Amino acid sequence: MSKVSEIISNPTLTYAQQVLALARLAESEDDTLKLDDEFKLALKEHTICDLGEGNAPYRPRYIVPDYDLFMEKGCKFLELDPPKDLLEAVNNLLIFYKHVPSITSFPVYLGNFTTMFEKFDVDEAETRKVMRLFLKHIDKTLTDSFVHANIGPKDNRVTRIILDLTEEMQLAIPNISLLYDENETSDELALACIKCMLATSKPSFANHAMYKKEHEGPYAIVSCYNALKVGGGGYTLPRLRLYEISLKAANVDQFMNEVLPHYCELIFRNIDARIRYIVEESSFFKSNFLATEGFVKRENFTGMVGVVGLAECCNHLLGIDDKAKGFGNNEEANALGERILDKINELVHAHHGVYCEGCNNMYVMHAQVGIDTDGMEDSPGARIPVGFEPELYKHIQVETKMHKHFVSGIGDIFKFDDTWNNSKGAVLDIIKGAFNSGMRYFTAYNADNDVVRVTGYLVKKSEIEKLNNNKTSLNNCSAFGQGAARDSHALDRRVYNESGS
Repeated sequence: MSKVSEIISNPTLTYAQQVLALARLAESEDDTLKLDDEFKLALKEHTICDLGEGNAPYRPRYIVPDYDLFMEKGCKFLELDPPKDLLEAVNNLLIFYKHVPSITSFPVYLGNFTTMFEKFDVDEAETRKVMRLFLKHIDKTLTDSFVHANIGPKDNRVTRIILDLTEEMQLAIPNISLLYDENETSDELALACIKCMLATSKPSFANHAMYKKEHEGPYAIVSCYNALKVGGGGYTLPRLRLYEISLKAANVDQFMNEVLPHYCELIFRNIDARIRYIVEESSFFKSNFLATEGFVKRENFTGMVGVVGLAECCNHLLGIDDKAKGFGNNEEANALGERILDKINELVHAHHGVYCEGCNNMYVMHAQVGIDTDGMEDSPGARIPVGFEPELYKHIQVETKMHKHFVSGIGDIFKFDDTWNNSKGAVLDIIKGAFNSGMRYFTAYNADNDVVRVTGYLVKKSEIEKLNNNKTSLNNCSAFGQGAARDSHALDRRVYNESGS
């Protein structure tokens, strides 16, 4: 059976999912972008992964429009005037969202709901009604869990309504992050977010003080937990599969001095080529209204260097076979993990990026959350392998040491039992301590939730069960969740009780 026939005959795919799958197939089968032989070999050996971006890139991978500009000026191309009330604001946004592309063909960023709607919040009952319809529309039309909105850092009534509706409606889309800053975000808002997070797996907490300092201007949390410039985004995200790369080295020194630099150089060359093609050959920055009307600017985009499998890489290089005695539970392995990330950061900073002036002409590191086919040998980003997490305080201590270089995103997920619902203040204390220690992104969920966080995106366990029974699921990410749960045991994280054990 041909690849096309497999897509067309798959009973678990909706019509829209079949269309997207066929489009991605065309992208992957094309050979417009010529790959050098070394990179082709790396793809074949799975030491480098291109995350399905294909060889004919016709738009950046992640696009982060300036929605404040859109609300202020409207859009000539879409014939939308600046909104005068909440209903017009929501209607304009829902139209605009349909025209924001990404690697998934859905917008990965919907704006900051706290700030976008504040001036239109005149009547609480009306705001609640409109926001309910708005969220329902997003869930049923932007059917991809990489669709992401922000709230915070400050409180207002719209934010509280969004939290109330999120908990009530139990929707997996959109993903939501709170831009949390202890100096700007009240404890009352943080506790309300924790209550919602434990019930719905969102919002997550982003270390706003850390990110805003590094990005030197407006930024947003998009897709899974990617931190990128507002009015810009990420051109591309190939990733280093560190475990597979470690298999090429005879020892730690050879890995650090020869093998790792070789694969970093391959990935830099590929990023350079992809960006040049997107900017110089494709039509996106020349004719797409997002660029021509200033909602995005080319110089605010950058290339992203993805990393997965740090834990397994360290364990292999040190000859550790028992994961319970390896990375996350072993000081030597943890220290090696830091050394490896320091080396990648050094190499990234030494490379002069192309067409990324707004990012100081440098690409950025990203702890990629993994894909459903990774299996058990490539833990997401720099995380401790699922099922081998130490006690909560040790888990956080290990993670915070790994976060410093990932200015375009890293995070971990903590699975709690029901007792934490009685100790939301303790969760807030944990978040404050973790952020003050250098953690960038914290998210948690209750083990009993239907809406759960897989690796960075959210799905419903009930929707995975539909796929298991050969039925369709509206959320494109349900299939990813099914594969990650089956092959990577992504839902089998250690469950922490109120004592942290």
